[in-house]
Order: sequence, then C-alpha cells, then structure tokens
Amino acid sequence: MIIKNRSFKTISLLLTFLTALLFITACIDNTPGVYKARVKKGPVPVPGIKFEPEKYICKRAGTIIIDGILDEESWTSAAWTEDFVDIEGELKPEPLHRTRVKMLWNDSYLYIAAELYEPHIWAKLRKRDTVIFYDNDFEVFIDPDGDTHEYMEFEMNALNTLWDLFLTKPYRDNGRVSNSWDIKGIETAVDISGTINDPSDTDEKWVVELAFPLEVLAEFGGYPEAGKIWRINFSRVNWQTEIVGNNYVKAIDPETGKAYPEFNWVWSPQGVINMHYPEMWGYLLFSDDKQTAQTAGFTSKKDEEIKWTLRTLYYSQRKYAGENSTYSDNKNILAIYGYTDMGYDPEILVKPTGYEAYIATEEDSILWTINNQGRVFKKNLE
Repeated sequence: MIIKNRSFKTISLLLTFLTALLFITACIDNTPGVYKARVKKGPVPVPGIKFEPEKYICKRAGTIIIDGILDEESWTSAAWTEDFVDIEGELKPEPLHRTRVKMLWNDSYLYIAAELYEPHIWAKLRKRDTVIFYDNDFEVFIDPDGDTHEYMEFEMNALNTLWDLFLTKPYRDNGRVSNSWDIKGIETAVDISGTINDPSDTDEKWVVELAFPLEVLAEFGGYPEAGKIWRINFSRVNWQTEIVGNNYVKAIDPETGKAYPEFNWVWSPQGVINMHYPEMWGYLLFSDDKQTAQTAGFTSKKDEEIKWTLRTLYYSQRKYAGENSTYSDNKNILAIYGYTDMGYDPEILVKPTGYEAYIATEEDSILWTINNQGRVFKKNLE
C-alpha cells in the first residue's frame, strides 16, 4: 500500500535516502535494481499448499489435575481440533491412525491434551533430552509472538520421556538450538488404553496431558490474555514396525536397507516435510469466557495477507540469491522467482549484508517488516 500521510512520507523519504546511501557504498550489479550483498544461502522449499492455517479458540480452565485422564468438566466441554493430516496436507494420503488435540488456559498454564489412536503402542527411550522422534512421539511447537523466531519445541513418547528445546530461528536461517533449555515446572502425564511394548495384544490409544507454565512461555512474547493470538502446531511421528520375537522393531525397506521413513501427521499442514516453518502453524486464540469465544475474531485477514506477501518475497529472495549470490529490490524480477503480489506494494531495502522489506498500512499506522533472516514483525508508527 502506498504511504500517504505525513508520518508515512517521512518513512518513505528515509527509505529512499538509505537506499541511495547503500547503493553508493555497496557493490553494484550490472542488472538494474540488484545490489551485491554477499549471500551464501540458497533456496528453501516452498510450501506446496494454499496458506490456510488451522484455528482454535482456547477457553479458560477450571481445576485441572495432570494425570492423563481427561475427566474434568473443563476438558469435557473443550472442543477437539480437527483430526491430524499428513504434514504435506492434501498432497499426501490421510494418516493411518487418528490424532486430535484440545487446549485450555488459566493465569498460570497452557494446558494441552492429545489423543493418539494406535493398535500397537511402543516406546524405548527413557532419558530426557534424547532425540525422542526416534520413537513414535507427540510434538508441540509454540511461537507466542508469531515472528517465526525464538520459539520452543517439545516432544514426548508413550513412556512420558521428554525432550524440550529452544530455537533462536528456523534451521533454514541458521538458527541455533539450545538442548540444555528446559521448561521448568512443566507437568506431563500419559494414560494408555492397552499395554505398552507388548505385541501379544491390540491396543486402543494413548492420551497425553500437559501443563506448560506460562512463566516460561511468556519469555518468547508476553503473557496471553483474552483476544491475544499465538502460533502453535502439533506433530505426531509414527514409524512402520514389525514384530520380531516379542519385540517391536522398525520395518526395513529392502531397497535401502534402512528403516522406512517415518510418517509425520500434524494439526495444521505445513505443505512441506519440515515442522520448522512457523509461518504455517495454526492460530491459538485465547478466550476468557463463552461469550468471548463466540464473538472474538482471529487476526485480520488483511494482516495475514500482508505477512504472506512478505513471506513469498522472502522465499523468492532465497531462490534468487541461490542463483545470483545476491538479493534484489526489483519486484518484477522476484515475481519470476515466486513472489506473489497481493496488492500491498512492499518497499525493498537491499543492504550489503542482506535486505529488509516493508509494508505500511495507512488506516492503522502499522509498519510490517521482514528481513533476510525471515523474521516478520510489526511496529506502530503513532
């Protein structure tokens, strides 16, 4: 959107000045509108599905006891999510087994319950902070401020063995991972309808119940409140197994001599086999009562269109840079590489070390920004 009022004109002049300054100080490509920023990053896979994340209204909780048994009134009245789908969404067949989630919150915790149907429940890993997805597992990803940076990942298996980690940004942007980071005060439980690690019978399901302390999660983007939205997603890893003797072992692909690739089933499809695309995670709307839950709206469609416009620009810059070792401020060129124009006309500022792209909205005086690290955020200009 074109900047029109006085404060927007000031920003536009500043962007023009910075662009001119960087044009002088940076090395200039022979192609118009292209600046020589040293780039080592190549293209990243682009989600192959339409941008339509799932949504969930999270109601306030009464008393909850974390035991894996969802018999409290708050749980029985909470809605289940839609059943999980393949991580690539409609590009792949439906999952073999049903998975679904429900959520609640109060001033101290975000509660999550998951129901994982499985005829043969097994798990081997017992040490905390091992790579839990080597077993069948349940995973949670939370980005409270929705900027796609500084988010948490949590995994657990049917033995209630945990792995919690903090990521500064996605792996595609050279994010660092802290395995030593722990969710202090987390409460977890597993209830199994059947037996674990016993191939002699047929099981029904395992139920996960979690209480995430908001004191820890708020470090990423502030405490929740009614009407606030977080980004969240859930994943279930499931391996193909066979029974050998009295044990479950991973089935081997005779063509590779290795275990078959795991299934990845999720709540909000990613469109790519990678959970670390936070822009594709679902929306979690915090509600304070039934009336709010019925009337509160999710984040505006326009905001999401702006963020997605900037995200497609990011994808296209990565692809362009993979071929040209630099970024471009030419939107016509970037359109060839996948940038989608949704009518918001972003400004692109290319620097010697990267770029930033901006979209300003006149009616609410918001400046949206994305940078070459993929972080998208907004600033109030008033």
